[in-house]
Amino acid sequence: MAVLKPFISQYKPVVEQRLTEAIIALEAPKMLKDSMLYSLQAGGKRIRPLLLFATLKAFGYQPENGVDVAAAIEMIHTYSLIHDDLPSMDDDDLRRGKPTNHKVFGEATAILAGDALLTLSFKLISTCNEIDAHVKLALLTQLSDAAGAEGMVGGQVRDMDGEKKQLSINELEEIHVNKTGRLLSYSVLAGAEIAKANSEVKEKLQKFAYHIGLAFQIRDDILDIEGNEVEMGKPIGSDAGNEKNTYPALLSLSGAKDALNNHIQQAKELLTSTGLDTLLLEEITDLIGLRTS
Repeated sequence: MAVLKPFISQYKPVVEQRLTEAIIALEAPKMLKDSMLYSLQAGGKRIRPLLLFATLKAFGYQPENGVDVAAAIEMIHTYSLIHDDLPSMDDDDLRRGKPTNHKVFGEATAILAGDALLTLSFKLISTCNEIDAHVKLALLTQLSDAAGAEGMVGGQVRDMDGEKKQLSINELEEIHVNKTGRLLSYSVLAGAEIAKANSEVKEKLQKFAYHIGLAFQIRDDILDIEGNEVEMGKPIGSDAGNEKNTYPALLSLSGAKDALNNHIQQAKELLTSTGLDTLLLEEITDLIGLRTS
């Protein structure tokens, strides 16, 4: 992680500052803004913004060109977590070691804060001055696909529908390619879009993103069994308690670890095949496979 650590130290605060600025600038009720900021400022690795920044660096572009898009992605990710934690969904009391949004602000405000983050994300991209108009249109269209009914939201519905049912490994992968993977994929492909990459490189990066999306979820499932509650910031073992389908449940814990390593290896091989300067993306891939929270 020799290259990644200073990169994170430099650019993680940049996107976090942009997130805060965007909310403070809103002419909106204070309680709503406080609720939005509460979840945005709750911490996290900012994997999605870092993927976008690292992709831009791979093409020789400055990460600053993608700050508004990175902030938009993090807003959508955060809105999805607020809604996931609600009693009607996963019914979680803790997120990153803090009470979940609805525990602090109430369910109605939490729902509306998520709605506000979702809609603000599209404005951030549409009003960004650093990106050409035709690129912004492509980014907005692709984000709608990645975050909506054909992507993340559709994956969430499939995930809920699969509870207390025995799914095949292919059915489980379909859920997580959409629920978790699509926004991770978008983070990579948005960087390629801004950098005006050719179709061949985009295809390789899309396959790379597919593998890291599944690796991310498999690691999540493993951590729910053997993770540290303090580092995780939430109780472990909730997947089994909720009768969720997981990779360890279908493949065994050892099999899930093998699958994780396989996806990490394939992702890194695809990066090498692009011919780009992908060291940062390789180290993020390792981070996804080794993370403890």
